[in-house]
Amino acid sequence: MAITAAQVKELRDSTGAGMMDAKKALTETDGDMEAAVDWLRAKGLAKAAKKSGRTAAEGLAAVATKGGVGVVVEVNSETDFVARNADFQSMVAEIAQVALGVEGDVEALKAAPMNGKTVAEIITDKVATIGENMGLRRFERVEADAVSAYVHNAVAPGMGKIGVLVAIRTGAPAAAAEIGRQVAMHVAATSPASLSEADLDPALVEREKQVLTEQARESGKPDSVIDKMIVGRMNKYFQEVCLLKQAFVINPDLTVEAAVAEAGKAVGTEMTVTSFARLAVGEGVEKEEEDFAAEVAKTLKG
Repeated sequence: MAITAAQVKELRDSTGAGMMDAKKALTETDGDMEAAVDWLRAKGLAKAAKKSGRTAAEGLAAVATKGGVGVVVEVNSETDFVARNADFQSMVAEIAQVALGVEGDVEALKAAPMNGKTVAEIITDKVATIGENMGLRRFERVEADAVSAYVHNAVAPGMGKIGVLVAIRTGAPAAAAEIGRQVAMHVAATSPASLSEADLDPALVEREKQVLTEQARESGKPDSVIDKMIVGRMNKYFQEVCLLKQAFVINPDLTVEAAVAEAGKAVGTEMTVTSFARLAVGEGVEKEEEDFAAEVAKTLKG
């Protein structure tokens, strides 16, 4: 029998299953709604949907590079235990490889083909298999003559809690590998806000300037002096948050920009960092905290 869009919507609303899974369930059961729900439950797809509301703030950041292309993806799970599961790690590693061929955003990666399905469908299947909510949260891609990658707190090759990429423009890509990795380690440690002053969010700059101005006014000095104070303090701010201006952690006497330039001179070529990407697992996700004592007290009062 013909399956209508209304039937598919009803099944999706009641089970949380994906559109294609809902349509297939109805097709397999000749449009019988209850049987379709049971079909989805048997396949584990309805079970996966029920978990979609739970916070997934753990997981892994995985990096992959090929030639002058580098990608870093963040795939989340509910617990760190699952992040250490070999099946989960295998899936994340494969998603990173698929990402090398995707030039769009994270939605494009979710829709990309992987083992006969989309990446999003593969993740849904894994939710049903492992029994935890999961999700592909972020995806970054960089391109340059040379791309270096670094993973902090690695739990498996190419994946851990922080994934970093550094792109370098150079005439000697192979020679840039070591300094690129060092800069990637620096990025993991310092989490710069931007590559340079020109890349900073203007709203962020203005907000910082306003705070510094109010602080300077507390000194009671005249406006002409305050203006000079603000210039100096903003320059210090740029040195703290802009990658190229930061003191290089491996040699604080040099800025990152100068350290990379010197590495290039050592092999007779120019080297310049053109972009970077840094993804830390769970960054910005509000984790659910369970207060066991409060829960017990609430139960006793009831």
